[in-house]
Amino acid sequence: MHREQMDVNIDLLKKYDRPGPRYTSYPTAPYFHNGVDVNTYIQHLQNEDRNVAKKELSLYFHLPFCNTLCYYCGCNMLLNRNKNRVDQYIDYLEKEIKLLKSYLGNDRKVLQMHWGGGTPTHLSPQQIRRLGTIIKSHFEFLPEAEISVELDPRELTFDHMQALQEIGFNRGSMGVQDFDPQVQEAVNRIQPEDITRRAIDWARELGFVSMNIDLMYGLPFQNTKSYARTLEKIIDINPDRLAVFNYAHLPNLIKRQKLLKADTLPGPEEKLNLLKLSIETLTAAGYVYIGMDHFAKPQDELTLAMQNGTLYRNFQGYSTHSGLNLLAFGISSISMLSDLYVQNEKGLAPYFERLDAGQLPTMRGVEVSTEDQLRREVITELMCNFRLQKTDIESKYGISFDEHFADALKNLHVFEEDGLIVLETDRLTVTTAGRLLIRNIAMNFDAYLMQKSANQPQFSRTV
Repeated sequence: MHREQMDVNIDLLKKYDRPGPRYTSYPTAPYFHNGVDVNTYIQHLQNEDRNVAKKELSLYFHLPFCNTLCYYCGCNMLLNRNKNRVDQYIDYLEKEIKLLKSYLGNDRKVLQMHWGGGTPTHLSPQQIRRLGTIIKSHFEFLPEAEISVELDPRELTFDHMQALQEIGFNRGSMGVQDFDPQVQEAVNRIQPEDITRRAIDWARELGFVSMNIDLMYGLPFQNTKSYARTLEKIIDINPDRLAVFNYAHLPNLIKRQKLLKADTLPGPEEKLNLLKLSIETLTAAGYVYIGMDHFAKPQDELTLAMQNGTLYRNFQGYSTHSGLNLLAFGISSISMLSDLYVQNEKGLAPYFERLDAGQLPTMRGVEVSTEDQLRREVITELMCNFRLQKTDIESKYGISFDEHFADALKNLHVFEEDGLIVLETDRLTVTTAGRLLIRNIAMNFDAYLMQKSANQPQFSRTV
């Protein structure tokens, strides 16, 4: 694949910068409700187990514990200094696995697994091995399974990495956000460059086939000059993938963000310049811009999946396998079946209580209607493969695309005028520049955003 350096038009970013969903699901999580309960989940689970054509599974385990509080973090995490608390949590994960497995047949093999958090490597090497053994005793993994984990270099040892490798992990991801010491101090994440390099070296020594680094723009004291130095160091570290996230400052929703001083955050113009710098620097260095926040090397599985039209999105971001049932374990985790999303209890106490009562810890969710499935497929195709064949949608759902989505197509003309999409009689194609604003393009097909309500959820900005 030829190297393609992108040039970013700041004026276009300004024009389209507005709040909007990230579309890790459709309907999006703010529309989940308590009317979907554990009985709904069991019913759909058993129906899916009987009827789903694609039997492979994706598993997600939420390990919420962290050693320190990163002030920018929007994840469901818990500060912890007590390793016995982690052992107790693993006990309950085992209860949840056994209970959920009782509603599944034995022919469902695992093609993907991800441990997220929190900090999965807050677990000791012994606890990692224990949880891995529990999972492997209840699920059969395919030889080609992608097994990934989020790492924190700050409390990572080589024994942690060995434990992960022993139980099958072959991909890893770690947060850096920024190497600048002033930024790190402001967000309470002190992570020197050398320990990040060491963690990547350990992973490669142990045969991990892909390593991702997360960066973030919009944090306190960031500017283009200092961030350019971070990008230079990241390119030298040479990760296989990168995610460059927009920091969403939502202190009314995420209380810990109140610890960040608003007057230290870069202004809107500087923030857009940080995004422009990131994209232009990384693509000039040979990374392929996948879409939204993601970059990958030309031969990485993520890039190949985009080229092959098999890229997908779920609650972990972009994925290389579409159509898998995602079964999620642990507090706040979200499972995805073909026509249902369900989320677990968010707190430890209710999560434990439900499992002690012999119930799955389902808290809320949403059933996906036929109309939802139609719009989800359109949004997914646009966000993952950046093209949409109208006839494919028409034959699958028995609609006239242009009639069904007349309002959306009318709204999209401005995107076409700005060179972000190409509208043709039989297809819609997103241009390279349009990938930067793919959330804005997808929002035109979101029926929930069209509902005028005083209670519309609060979303992060699109750029």
